[in-house]
Amino acid sequence: MKGRRSDEPRAADVEIGVTARARRLRFHRKPEAEVEFRGSPEVESDSHSERKNLPDEVEPGKTYRDVRVGWVGGARLGEQTVEELEERIESKARETRKSKES
Repeated sequence: MKGRRSDEPRAADVEIGVTARARRLRFHRKPEAEVEFRGSPEVESDSHSERKNLPDEVEPGKTYRDVRVGWVGGARLGEQTVEELEERIESKARETRKSKES
């Protein structure tokens, strides 16, 4: 992308976040969670969570109080895809300018 150093990370093209709070929370069994990003064309993705009063590994039957969990997931198109899209946009802009000049 123009105006950006090659070693600078590019911001996500799409980002989704959620926060959940609970006064009391108890698990009957250990939860199984999985995050998967799919996409075509090439996609780079990342996610992370922040927890308050809730450990990464919860204990079944234990009550956790004043819990807060935040999760954010983001994805961005691969550099090659971005370059291809930028070229398409530029090409369309040239075509539009030409048709207006005619």
